[in-house]
Amino acid sequence: MTYDDNKARSQYRFGRFAASYVTSDVHRGGADLDRLIELVQAQPGWTALDIATGGGHTALRLAPLVSWVVAADLTLTMLAAAREYLTAQAVTNIQYVTTDAERLAFASETYDVVTCRIAPHHFPDCFRFVLECARVLKPGGLLVIEDHLLPDDERAARYIDAFERLRDPSHHRAFSAYEWRGMLLDAGLEVEHMETMARRGMRLIPWAERQGCEPAVIERLQIMLAQAPSGVRAFMQPRCIGTVDAEFDHQYILLVGRKLLS
Repeated sequence: MTYDDNKARSQYRFGRFAASYVTSDVHRGGADLDRLIELVQAQPGWTALDIATGGGHTALRLAPLVSWVVAADLTLTMLAAAREYLTAQAVTNIQYVTTDAERLAFASETYDVVTCRIAPHHFPDCFRFVLECARVLKPGGLLVIEDHLLPDDERAARYIDAFERLRDPSHHRAFSAYEWRGMLLDAGLEVEHMETMARRGMRLIPWAERQGCEPAVIERLQIMLAQAPSGVRAFMQPRCIGTVDAEFDHQYILLVGRKLLS
């Protein structure tokens, strides 16, 4: 699949399931979102950029803490759903922009903070995304990222990626902690903080149905959990495999990178 094919697939799928991401409990709240906002340490005069805003939930939490938020997304339908949702919350300091995370349509050194939550695993060139974030940050500005985490073990990592891609073909690749640290450092960002956390008890069937998976795909997901190598089982902790109550743990990483002063 080419770079542009992957982008088109992401636009199609997120356009199709936009409403479900606005209402998704996984995306609109949780301890991980609370922690991301805490790590931002927002200031009233700041201008913030939320990349791949999805349902707009991070932008919504940032809005009362800063002067202005730009909510950006590649998918126009997704952005329209976010705008409708946030307008209903009476939020007035958010601007909505359609742009590619790897080709940001913003001037250099524009933002005090850039956030991106549970999205980089969709990007065909994640390092380009990090470079673009570094470019649009003001000197001293912060990049705060949350995304799926993979184990260091390459075999287990690729198995988990295949599991995620079966559920959502627009999933490109997730990364381990050492890979994330390397990307930020190579982009000229100082890694100020890195932590991991788990979302326990991810119910397989609702998780799959949010992406429109047919019963045959859900059955294959169940089989992948049942046949997972020991490294995958240790990382995902699958439970009740093969039943309607099948669940697993989703591991996340949160990172804070600071653009060095000129």
